[in-house]
Amino acid sequence: MDAQTAINLVGGSILAIVGWVARQLYQSIRDLQQDIKGIEVSLPTNYVQKTEFNSSLKEIKEMLNKIFDKLDDKADK
Repeated sequence: MDAQTAINLVGGSILAIVGWVARQLYQSIRDLQQDIKGIEVSLPTNYVQKTEFNSSLKEIKEMLNKIFDKLDDKADK
């Protein structure tokens, strides 16, 4: 085996490994992009809806107003 054949074999092997790694990275990125798209679609349904949050916040404000009214009555005495 002459030097040129050895260089070709080593170079070809290196390029094959680099190609395989590049393909694996490309496929991983595509999988991540699909996962992100799935999360974007399901995100609004997994968390508290705006209307639910507003109604809960309204209840909390009403409770706080009652507490403040009681405190105002106590402070007057």
